Amino acid sequence: EPAIVNPVNLKSYTIPIFNLGDPYARAFHLSWLGFFVAFLSWFTFPPLIPDAIKSDLHLSAAQVANSNIIALCATFVVRVGVGPLVDQYGPRKVMAYLLILGAIPSGLAGTARTAEGLYVLRFFIGILGATFVPCQAWTSAFFDKNCVGTANALVGGWGNMGGGATFTIMTSLFQSLTQTYGLSAHVAWRAAFAIVPAPILLFVAVLTFIFGQDHPAGKWSERHTLPVAALAVQQGHQIPNIQPEKSLKSSSESSKDEKDPEANAAVTVRPAIADEDLALVKSTVDVAINEPLTLKTTVKILTNPLTWLPALAYLTTFGVELAIGSKFADVLFVLFSKRRPGFDQTTAGYYTSILGLLNLVTR
Repeated sequence: EPAIVNPVNLKSYTIPIFNLGDPYARAFHLSWLGFFVAFLSWFTFPPLIPDAIKSDLHLSAAQVANSNIIALCATFVVRVGVGPLVDQYGPRKVMAYLLILGAIPSGLAGTARTAEGLYVLRFFIGILGATFVPCQAWTSAFFDKNCVGTANALVGGWGNMGGGATFTIMTSLFQSLTQTYGLSAHVAWRAAFAIVPAPILLFVAVLTFIFGQDHPAGKWSERHTLPVAALAVQQGHQIPNIQPEKSLKSSSESSKDEKDPEANAAVTVRPAIADEDLALVKSTVDVAINEPLTLKTTVKILTNPLTWLPALAYLTTFGVELAIGSKFADVLFVLFSKRRPGFDQTTAGYYTSILGLLNLVTR
């Protein structure tokens, strides 16, 4: 069934998962898919480090740990900058460009010859971790408050499963390249990056450009043309290109302006809000629209407990998951490869994948 839409802000009351012809469904699926495939490169090093990369590049335990830290630090830095970009250009474009940018160092991963080279590559591949930002912003723009929590949880969880799937996919691919096709470990781990992450990232970026939609209103630049924009202006919000005194005109005045090019030059025409629809507006959440980032709003955001308290919670949960996930396969391999016959890099990857795959239910 098609999405049931709030007539005021055009956000959906439902999540039409199986109706791919619906732009709400496409936004939903492309948001989690972009985050999912980002893990295919962002988390490709950890499953291959225990046996292949560590020995090939002659890495010490400290160098492996440093490479993990650098990869995660890159994500932190880029996420801070990606937020304002999403507000300015919309989540669809930001998601697609992040995937394209991440595909470049992913394709060059095989050029690593030293620990320093590995650091540089993992830093730039860490850009892909910022796909979580447009992933959540996209669904927040398309789904109303009665289901946006569910939508965000599903796309966040399904996308985060990529962290588990990567351990299974990449270790299996490496094993196939070495055992079935006879490639050396030196060649196999490098080929694995060219076979899976790079082309898939570019493919999903193309899907996002072609089938994704910026906003329920259409283009991201048209998000201020919704009926809700008039209410937002009335409540004192600063909306670009909208003048308060002109945004709330009667239909007769608007029709006159449409006939007069000079009068209409600075006005964005929006459909009127029916009286019965006004009852749908219960809080500022119903009329919220992305606004330009200013120094004043930045300070307000950073000092608001609703910003830094969830950030602390996220740090101590997902942050710990990333730390464990990036090292767990290596730890398992070191502990059990000599104790248990047949416990190899692939086995360690399979066990580690469970941690990421749990996101299917926990989120």
